[in-house]
Amino acid sequence: MNQFTVKTPVHLWVIGFIALLWNAMGAFDYTATQMRLEFYMSQFTDEQLAYFYGFPAWADAAWAIAVWGSLVGSLALLLRKRWAVWMFGAAVVGLALSSLYNFGLSQGADLMGSGAVIFTLVIWLIALMLLFYARAMSSKGVLG
Repeated sequence: MNQFTVKTPVHLWVIGFIALLWNAMGAFDYTATQMRLEFYMSQFTDEQLAYFYGFPAWADAAWAIAVWGSLVGSLALLLRKRWAVWMFGAAVVGLALSSLYNFGLSQGADLMGSGAVIFTLVIWLIALMLLFYARAMSSKGVLG
């Protein structure tokens, strides 16, 4: 059975669109930080800015993989492509490495506060839900 013989459930379009919007916000955050956009970065203290701009290359790469993997995974989900699972999987690996740096190997939790920890838990929840959702849609033949 290929993707064109399986009817696309309405929830795929809803979840895919919401995921695309959510992950576009993450992509904007990443891009604004990397480009050091003043209007965006002015919300942070000098210590926080030094922290962001001092990420080691591997932590920056992990963040990029998490952000762009999620965004591309969302697009793949909307395009009904099976490789959405791989993109969301790569994003979870990137998120794991990024979280390791932010909360285990650096002062990220101290600098950003408990709000950052809670927000990261929300990101984890959504990332895992998208991965499992894409796997379920792939196993049902919705993604081809």
